[in-house]
Amino acid sequence: MFVWFPASEYYQLDELLTPEENNLRIKIRQFMENEVAPIIPKYWERAEFPFQIIPKLGSLGFLGGIIKFSSFQGHECPGLSTTAYAMCISEVARVDASIASFCLVQSCLAMLCIAQLGSEAQKDKYLPPLSKLHKVCAYALTEPDYGSDASSLNTVARKVPGGWVLNGRKRWPGNSSFADVLVVLARNTGTNQVNGFIVNGGRPGLKISKIENKVSMRMVQNCDIELENVFVPEDDRLPGANSFQDLVNSLAFSRVMAAWVSIGIAVGVYDACRRYLGERKQFGVPLAAFQLNQEKLVRMLGNIQAMWLLGWRLCKLNGSGKMTIGQASLGKAWITKQARETVALGRELLGGNGIVTDFHVGKAFCDMETVYTYEGSYEVNALIVARDITGISSIRPTSRLAKL
Repeated sequence: MFVWFPASEYYQLDELLTPEENNLRIKIRQFMENEVAPIIPKYWERAEFPFQIIPKLGSLGFLGGIIKFSSFQGHECPGLSTTAYAMCISEVARVDASIASFCLVQSCLAMLCIAQLGSEAQKDKYLPPLSKLHKVCAYALTEPDYGSDASSLNTVARKVPGGWVLNGRKRWPGNSSFADVLVVLARNTGTNQVNGFIVNGGRPGLKISKIENKVSMRMVQNCDIELENVFVPEDDRLPGANSFQDLVNSLAFSRVMAAWVSIGIAVGVYDACRRYLGERKQFGVPLAAFQLNQEKLVRMLGNIQAMWLLGWRLCKLNGSGKMTIGQASLGKAWITKQARETVALGRELLGGNGIVTDFHVGKAFCDMETVYTYEGSYEVNALIVARDITGISSIRPTSRLAKL
């Protein structure tokens, strides 16, 4: 008889959660296991998004995450603790990382940017429908030539009577092929500073095309965006976004949640592996009886305990307003690195079955590659932390090297 402990129960990590946080975690897990897990492999293979789950996902009451906002319309953003939202994101990612990334873009990038940098009128107009998923949003920062060097973006915004005209290109924004609202970052031609704009989908001059042939997070609708003289009314310029530095807080929070996406992926792979090793037999015994398999499973479990505890501590620091940019970057860099190792071990444990979507692990193995890179690559986040602890920045090369 084999005794299996869920990954989070081995060190009784659930005891670190409040009853409310744990109940919400269980609610999200049940939804993902019952309504998403059975259908998701085929959507992943076809690189299609399961639009039919959006209304139910919006009714679960966690989109908008930590944003606290009530409008005159009576709709509210949930105002969850950082830990509660992290539990939701990880439970979604445990079943599917693409759906978790959809939620991350909606809540931690676009909505949080509006909440932190928007006017009261903008918050009242956009946040209520976005929190219920009556509308979908995207966040357009990265460009074809500027990924890690995002602050050097080339998309420009020129002031005209009544508003602004945007020109440029964006690449990779998730959700953008079907987004009702896009938060677009562009360089103000008058000040040369990065400003933020809310662009409604379907605007004249806005051209969006889906990026094809991805081998990771295939359901996420990443796109190339062209803006050709797209007019944005003055009312839709984010008044608090007047430099790239103004975006730092929302980007730091999204890195924490990206770390929790990684934790969720790793837990899902571990759970799949422990079931598989107990059920599948070779040489007349369950695969769990072999020492090499046991060692890999233990290494996966140890990684998860450490990742979970670091992620939990980041949530507490963020919730108390004490989290630094360096701390967020260390968490994202280290946790995604350990999660990457964990899912690779899981793929090994399943042998040939580790490369097909039927057993979950192969899909998660591919999806983890995206999380390792987005919200700041491992290398960039590592250099942010190094700058924090040494006082020396090595992110940008010297001016002489930059000219080569």
